[in-house]
Amino acid sequence: MLSAGIVGLPNVGKSTLFNAVTRTRKAQAANYPFCTIDPNVGVVTVPDPRLEVLSKMSNTKKTVPAAIEFVDIAGLVKGASAGEGLGNQFLSHIREVNAIVQVVRCFEDDDIHHVSGTVDPVRDIEVINTELILADLSALTKRLERLNKAIRVGDKVAKAEAAVIEKLLPHLNEGKPALTCELSDDEKRVAREFFLLTNKPTIFACNVSEADLSEVTAFVQNGPGSEPLTLPAAIHVQAVQKYAASHFATGAVVISAQIESELVDLPEAEAQEYLSGLGVQSSGVGSLIRAVYHLLGLRTYLTTGEQETRAWTINTGDKAPAAAGVIHSDFERGFIAAEVTAYTDLVSLGSFAKAREAGKLRIEGKEYVVQDGDVMEFRFNV
Repeated sequence: MLSAGIVGLPNVGKSTLFNAVTRTRKAQAANYPFCTIDPNVGVVTVPDPRLEVLSKMSNTKKTVPAAIEFVDIAGLVKGASAGEGLGNQFLSHIREVNAIVQVVRCFEDDDIHHVSGTVDPVRDIEVINTELILADLSALTKRLERLNKAIRVGDKVAKAEAAVIEKLLPHLNEGKPALTCELSDDEKRVAREFFLLTNKPTIFACNVSEADLSEVTAFVQNGPGSEPLTLPAAIHVQAVQKYAASHFATGAVVISAQIESELVDLPEAEAQEYLSGLGVQSSGVGSLIRAVYHLLGLRTYLTTGEQETRAWTINTGDKAPAAAGVIHSDFERGFIAAEVTAYTDLVSLGSFAKAREAGKLRIEGKEYVVQDGDVMEFRFNV
């Protein structure tokens, strides 16, 4: 199962967010640095309203959503790449995850200590980014030294690796993450073997207070409009959005970790009523989970019937046999064809029979690239 690591400076709300995302109280959340040492791990279901619709259509007995793993990693500080604040240990935890959720403090609260004394989310991002880059520079420099010995005896693989490192080093030295370095597909495959911290897909979670959530959410949905921004949290979020787009080619999600943690123990209906009372339509955690799922390059196809309606996880670009193999290896080995209809077509027509009559239920072969939201049934023979 692919995983996303929750990282950031101490006291930005990482553990509180982890508890909200996993709907547990596993992670200790306290107002002092390094209250988390060992990473907390939790499996998280991916919110998908399509499952409920299909379940009702099929009178399903069981519904199974997709899932990913979240890891709560202790706070990093300036100097982490040199071992400050147990930095080497925490950086190794980041190396083990597939993507990064960087939590950024966008709220003012005199009662919650900030390691730098003031709230400045872009500065905080740059602190984390610098430490990850320094760690990558150190790792690549050491690797290049080893490769040079192999190159001298004519090792072609070593030569190819060294060529990619020679491209990455100046890019990192400019303060840019490896993920944004222009590499060919072959070079990207080589770079993946380096397991660089800054080569992991990243998304930012802007943590705002309960009092600011409604206004900041409206700003994100509608834009700042003609009125100048005055709310500090909205100004912070806008700064993070611009930085994420220009430096990481990624986005930012607004959450209130404290509010979300309070929803953990509430039934779904009460949680929605609570959010509505705050002027918010949906949970920021749900949006974050879906964003991370896509950030990991994952997509969902669906199966439905009386026994079970399920979301199956595949990688972007997977073809029909590989998708069938997610259910069982025999399905991939003996793949013949797949019956496919788009979720929107099936729901609008109301049944598989009507979808077939309308020509919306089609037969696809081995070269079909599965699309997110395809509802599928496989034919196979082993």
